[in-house]
This record gives sequence, C-alpha cells and structure tokens, in this order.
Amino acid sequence: MKLLLTSGGVTNPSIHAALVGLLDKPIDESTALCIPTAMYAHPMVGPGERVWQFISGESGNPMVSLGWKSVGVLELTALPTLDEELWVPKVREADVLLAAGGDVLYLCHWMRESGLVDLLPSLTDTVWVGLSSGSMVMTPQVGDDFIQWRPPNGDDRTLGVVDFSICPHVNGDDQPGNTMAEAKAWAATIDGPAYAVDDQTAFQVVDGTMEVVSEGSWTLLSETRRS
Repeated sequence: MKLLLTSGGVTNPSIHAALVGLLDKPIDESTALCIPTAMYAHPMVGPGERVWQFISGESGNPMVSLGWKSVGVLELTALPTLDEELWVPKVREADVLLAAGGDVLYLCHWMRESGLVDLLPSLTDTVWVGLSSGSMVMTPQVGDDFIQWRPPNGDDRTLGVVDFSICPHVNGDDQPGNTMAEAKAWAATIDGPAYAVDDQTAFQVVDGTMEVVSEGSWTLLSETRRS
C-alpha cells in the first residue's frame, strides 16, 4: 500500500501532485472509498452533521471533493456483520482509501475488528490518504495527548505501518490547532522519530521510503528512542 499521510487534507498543489503521482493516473479516472469511522468517537467531531459533511465533500478538508471518478463509503463498524464477499472486492477495486480524522484509537480498533488491517498488505497499488487521525493510525505511537477513546482491552497501540509519529495541525500560535510548545511536550513522550507538521504538510511513503511534501512548515522534534 502507498501512503499519503496529511495533517489537513490535500491542501496545496504539492500534496495534490504527490497524490496524482501515487495514483499514476488522473484523479478523475480514479475511484475512491471514504472512511468516516474515526469521526464518531471524537467529542469535537461526530457523530452527526460533520460526518455527512466529510462524506459529501463539504467538510472543508480537500479529500472527497477532489473530483474522483466515483466515491463510495466504507463504514468499518458495519463490516464485521457482513460477508467478506460483499465488501472485500470493493476495497480491492478502489484506487484510493480516504480516511477521515477523528479519534485515532477508535479508527484503529475498527480497522482491526473489521479485518481491513489484514487486507492492507495485499493492496499494493492502493493509495491510503489519511487526514489527521487517519494518518496517525499508521504510526507506531500517538501519545496520551491524542487519546480520547480506548478500546475495551485497553490497547493503545496504533498500527506501526510507518516508523515515525505525527503531531498534526501545528499551524502557528495565531492559528487553530496545536502549538509548537504542545508539540514539543508531546514529543517528549514518544519513542522514536516524532514530527510536528502544519496543515500544508504531508508524508509520502512508498515501499518503506518516506518523503516530506510541504508548502508549509514541519519540524523533526526527536529522532532516537528515549532511554
């Protein structure tokens, strides 16, 4: 699977070009499935109106509204009740999966419970585009600052598909989001590489190789594991 891990969506031409490059064809020839699941458990997001805004492309985060050939909805909480032949072929056929932000552990839990996480290694040509928590779910650790909901077994691990952690929405002290001081305090709790990024920044990951794509600002806050 190819990854485009964003803080705020496909917010500028550089991130847009990275997405087209990962798809290897125009967006209007590509099919998408959007995943709103993370939104439900976050107290500032959903469930409700904002979930519909994401699905309909009216959320203000450029992802669903980019002009796809088609867009469907992949609701992870429903999948455990369905036969795999009803949904697995649709995932395999999609060019891109668009994962909304929200609560990262809720998303992670339902990726595991639904069986989607087991399917990911076989989706070698599929692009995963994450927004905020939809990106953080692919990291090894998110830290207590970003945990609102915990799974019944108390497991706070994320998927660890990449080897770095992300503090999103570090947009400057006069902008909505996280401050750099908050990001530095968060990084002190993280084992391994930890980045603070603004909403004009994304990470492109292909075959384990990561590249920062940015028209904004980003900072590598820590590189090595704490002793």
